[in-house]
Amino acid sequence: MPTAATVYLAITVARTDPGTRPRSGLATIGLGPARLMALSAVTTALSTVLGSLLALLAFLHLRGDLPVPRSDGTAAGFLAVDQSLPLPAVLTLLVLVPLAASLGSALALRPKDGRARRLGRRTGTGAQTAAESGDMPDDRAPDSPDEMSVPDLPLAPRPAPGGLPWGVATLAAGLAVETHASGGGPQQGLHLPGGLAGGPAGVLAGWALTALGLALAGPALAYLCGSLLQSMSPGAVRLLAGRGLQEEARRIGRPLGVVCAVASAAYATAALYVRAGPSLGPLTVLGAVLVAGCTLATLATAAVEARQDRADTIAALVRLGAPATVLRTAALLRAGALVVVFVPVTWVVAELAAMPLARG
Repeated sequence: MPTAATVYLAITVARTDPGTRPRSGLATIGLGPARLMALSAVTTALSTVLGSLLALLAFLHLRGDLPVPRSDGTAAGFLAVDQSLPLPAVLTLLVLVPLAASLGSALALRPKDGRARRLGRRTGTGAQTAAESGDMPDDRAPDSPDEMSVPDLPLAPRPAPGGLPWGVATLAAGLAVETHASGGGPQQGLHLPGGLAGGPAGVLAGWALTALGLALAGPALAYLCGSLLQSMSPGAVRLLAGRGLQEEARRIGRPLGVVCAVASAAYATAALYVRAGPSLGPLTVLGAVLVAGCTLATLATAAVEARQDRADTIAALVRLGAPATVLRTAALLRAGALVVVFVPVTWVVAELAAMPLARG
């Protein structure tokens, strides 16, 4: 789970990086979409390797394997100081995580045929290419109305994302797998907290399917939030907030669904451990903090990317005389609608996930 959360954050950061977006000026010097994708994959791999090295050095310092003595000896118990450092664990940290992050970023940024054709058409139109790359002087007017740069105002809603049925089906499958795993017969050496019989691997597989289902359903739920804002004769502010949320549904819906999955799993785990009584070890707490931090950072990165994409729309509204309070109110309405829809969904999923474990 920490590896998956780390790779997910690395892919989101690579996709949000402005330097990875194809531009006509870069294409003319040979940096097309394919080379930008390769450059981003290499950058992601190097960054992840650096972070893995720092983590390994910190771990070795706590174990006392480095020449510098550690400051505290309380870590000897849970870090297995009396045992040799396992080579597969080191290879997982230094090779598997960077490789997965690099391949994931390459797949996320792979050039698409339609995108490449659009870039080629832009490169072929001289005035428009210069305007998009910033080389056109301010006093030069476009050659035709088709070449005018018009901000992408949210005047018409996008089609709703189609992942809701698949998300609900995957979510139901995950809950079913978890129920079956927690209610099965006892297995030697595999016991859940509080004497719960069943396989922890099955419970984790059920939680993974639940997280995947929420991630698939997240964009459709975010789109639903935008539709709710526009219901019952909306005014200008609600219309602006709803259309803007529908535009951003695909970008922020999936990270928001993953955050809901992590929150529901944390709620179910906390309720289970509070009822069962065992204490969490420091490595378990570290893994939980890493997963939660990566998912929240991924959501924040997606929100920043959405704000960057709204920059032209916001600038156009300001030029048209829209007050700043209108833009702030629309942003608050978007956030409030997401909270109203996603918080109950998270609570329901957490309760359904905790019920079979508590019953076992």
